[in-house]
Amino acid sequence: MAARLKTDDEAWLGQPPSPFVLPMLLGAALLSAGLILYAAGDAVLAAGFAASVIAIAALMRWYRHLTAPALADREATPDWTVARAAADASNIAIAVTDRSGRLVCASDLFGEWFPGYPTPPGVSNDAGLTESLSQAARAAWRDGDGKLEGLAMGALRLDVDIARTGRTEDYLLWRFTPVRQPSALDDVHRFLTGEAGRQLGEAGIMAVMIGGEGRIRAANGAFLLRAAGRIDANITGRDFAAHMRVDDKGRLFLAREENGGLPLRLLQVPLRRASQPGATQATVQDGPMLLLLIDEPTGGGGTSALSYIETLLSLLPFGLAMADRDGRILFVNKAFARAAGLKSGDKPSYPGDLVAREDQAAVADAVRRFAVGPQMSGDIVVRMRDQPDEPTALSLAGVRGLGEAAVLLSLKDNSEESKLKRQVAQATKMQAIGQLAGGVAHDFNNILTAIIGHCDLMLMRHVPGDSDYDDIQQVKSNSNRAAGLTRQLLAFSRQQTLRPQILQLPDIVSDVSNLLKRLLGENVRLEVSHGRNLGAVRADPGQLEQVIVNLAVNARDAMPEGGTLNIQTYAVPAAKAREMRQQILPVSDYTALRVSDTGLGIPPDILAKIFEPFFTTKELGKGTGLGLSTVYGIVKQSGGYIFAESELGRGASFVIYLPVYSGADAQQEAPAREPVKRAETWGSGTILLVEDEDMVRAVAERALTRQGYTVLTANDGEQGLEVLAAHDDIDLLISDVVMPNMDGPAMVARARVSHPHLPVLFMSGYAEEQLRKSIDIANVAFLPKPFSVNQLAQAARDTMAMHPAAE
Repeated sequence: MAARLKTDDEAWLGQPPSPFVLPMLLGAALLSAGLILYAAGDAVLAAGFAASVIAIAALMRWYRHLTAPALADREATPDWTVARAAADASNIAIAVTDRSGRLVCASDLFGEWFPGYPTPPGVSNDAGLTESLSQAARAAWRDGDGKLEGLAMGALRLDVDIARTGRTEDYLLWRFTPVRQPSALDDVHRFLTGEAGRQLGEAGIMAVMIGGEGRIRAANGAFLLRAAGRIDANITGRDFAAHMRVDDKGRLFLAREENGGLPLRLLQVPLRRASQPGATQATVQDGPMLLLLIDEPTGGGGTSALSYIETLLSLLPFGLAMADRDGRILFVNKAFARAAGLKSGDKPSYPGDLVAREDQAAVADAVRRFAVGPQMSGDIVVRMRDQPDEPTALSLAGVRGLGEAAVLLSLKDNSEESKLKRQVAQATKMQAIGQLAGGVAHDFNNILTAIIGHCDLMLMRHVPGDSDYDDIQQVKSNSNRAAGLTRQLLAFSRQQTLRPQILQLPDIVSDVSNLLKRLLGENVRLEVSHGRNLGAVRADPGQLEQVIVNLAVNARDAMPEGGTLNIQTYAVPAAKAREMRQQILPVSDYTALRVSDTGLGIPPDILAKIFEPFFTTKELGKGTGLGLSTVYGIVKQSGGYIFAESELGRGASFVIYLPVYSGADAQQEAPAREPVKRAETWGSGTILLVEDEDMVRAVAERALTRQGYTVLTANDGEQGLEVLAAHDDIDLLISDVVMPNMDGPAMVARARVSHPHLPVLFMSGYAEEQLRKSIDIANVAFLPKPFSVNQLAQAARDTMAMHPAAE
């Protein structure tokens, strides 16, 4: 905004009154009166002069008092016409609002993008978007500036910058800047106007990019010099045909060169592929074009023109090649060779040599069709010889007047696209395996519950030394090992039951250090270091210990000759996370755990598979392949991220980022983990047991009966409600979660209507976190399967003690 200059009077009148003006004025009047009295000896004359001086000063002060407010008002009111003119001169939409939320100024572009000149933040009918703009405006009033990126207005995508401005900062300046999406046209524009365009001009090639309407969008210096007479001429937006002329023989010339110019050869390169959405053969022909103009050689042959074209194609960043009418390849640029997987110096004889055997006939037929007849272009889908599982689009365009060259071939380098496809396929496969693992673990947990329960019941009838005692103990031990395997499956599928706490990572590392020293052995040295100002995290301490142990054991196996295992914890503030530019890791505050070794390292082809379940590099029978997949599942279920880094011969590092917990209880200390004491499991009362698995229901009934309880059983939720209605003395309801007909949560919800204080213990082979939404019932306990007889009795006693039924 422009500031207005003050006049001399306004500058004097606008000054604040000085406290010395009145005393100085009275002193001057008295001094003047004294001098007149001394010189003339007339007291009346002296007094009159003094009174006149004082009266004149009073009049001037009164005039200043009357004009000062008007000048102040003129100074306080901005000149919005100047601001609007400055806004219209920019290529962004600008608006100004005051403290009361009124729109006081806006550019014409703002009115075009937002019809009706709506007052920010109400520029959209989307309530969520309006709220986001309001938050940014509040931030600007508070901090001086605010920002919102990616504002979508129809086809426009805008970035919004908001700044507090004005002499007294009573206004908000809204700037809406369009976000340009990168495209192939932008690449060609930079190519023509940059160093590559200059080199084309030195080689005698004029290059022009035109839009579908035939107007020039960009041109290199060689075309500007010959078509407009100046290398710095601005001909953007002009009709390309206006710069050309055709003689009676059909030859093409530059219009400016009149009769003294040489005939030109024109090559058209479509910049819109037929494989793009909505593109047809007609839209490709009528779309943006790259036009190459070359002087017709005086000898009339096409060899010189072809050499010019080869020079051009070697500079272009697109994969291009040329073939003759018989399908033989004449030229291949570096980008084409890279996309086709050719080694340095290799040049295939035919395009069919690049593709799989099944596609060779189709490619040869396409080349023959495009080499004869009218000029046309199109795409065919092929599979490359070195990548037969990855379909690739091969573009062909017929060219004429270039000697032997008859077909222009284009191949897109889709290595990044293929990489993304493989990542999506891997993620889909991991999700499917996770769902399968969770379902298998659930069914297996029911079986293990019955096996472990019956083992416990049989051990109650035997004592050490009996002939069957050791066999029963061995069966129970192997069942517990199988239960550990199911826990690993649930951890991989992120369906295990976690008990998160607010904790510090150094405390977890300290607790597990003694165990690690015994696991690592004498050849491996353990080094632990902790950073400062680590934020608290929320995770299950037992599961984090398992993560550290799994990583440490893998590191030990990677150092058969010994080495060093280094465990570090350090803080990663949001600013550092932003600098890392990780696409997977959101910008936030993290506490990091790094486990690194000095072992053999991980080959690059294996590094991408290490988190897959059942993948192992160990010998047969020496690994389950669930160690790192379990680590991955625990970290992801805890809301964290894990990355692996390795270099052959220089060891490997695993870095875990856990988000800093910022809840109200973030500063509380984690509860001390006391050793588990054997509790009394005997009790009395009536328990209603609802379980659809006969074997689990049978072993649970026998276990609770042996502990002194009276047990009533039901097969599903409907039978459970019938039993509950027939007995008023039920003290505890134990139910499976997933059952046919009526599941456990639905049954409990109806039971609480008539028995609002009835204690409830849910048991399930699925994880509590996975079932929490379906449970959604207050004051219930949860017991994960598989469980032993003692664990079931203890859980029943604890539930009855925590939630006693109403008398």
